[in-house]
Amino acid sequence: MEFEQHETPAPPKTKIVVVLRDDLESWQAVNVTAFLVSGLPTADPDIIGEEYLDADGVAYLPMFRQPVLVLRATDEVLTAAHGRAVARGMPLSVFTSDLFATGNDHDNRAAVRAVGTAKLDLVGIALHGGKNQVDKVVKGAVMYR
Repeated sequence: MEFEQHETPAPPKTKIVVVLRDDLESWQAVNVTAFLVSGLPTADPDIIGEEYLDADGVAYLPMFRQPVLVLRATDEVLTAAHGRAVARGMPLSVFTSDLFATGNDHDNRAAVRAVGTAKLDLVGIALHGGKNQVDKVVKGAVMYR
């Protein structure tokens, strides 16, 4: 059987990172991560790859072109990371503790809108950007375990 030769693309110069507050229950961490990453392609559609096909030709939806790093941080480190991302004008998604009590997108947006930036009770953030820029923003966060 012959395989098509494809050039291996250069590793991306960008990074996708989710930072979660370190006191979340497992179900919360998984749920928050899913919500947070869903916003990233709206800021940069190029982070989505091509569709997948299995050997039988069944098509599957495209996914991110690169891994998603999930980190954890104390409330203080998460708040500082959020502040650095906002100060740098980086597009990011946020999840606040208030969103655990809402049940729809309208109420989610209203809950965030009701609180000033510095007073947000952050549970997690997600961002995509240049590796060095993202590393500086998430300084102090560690791999999620």
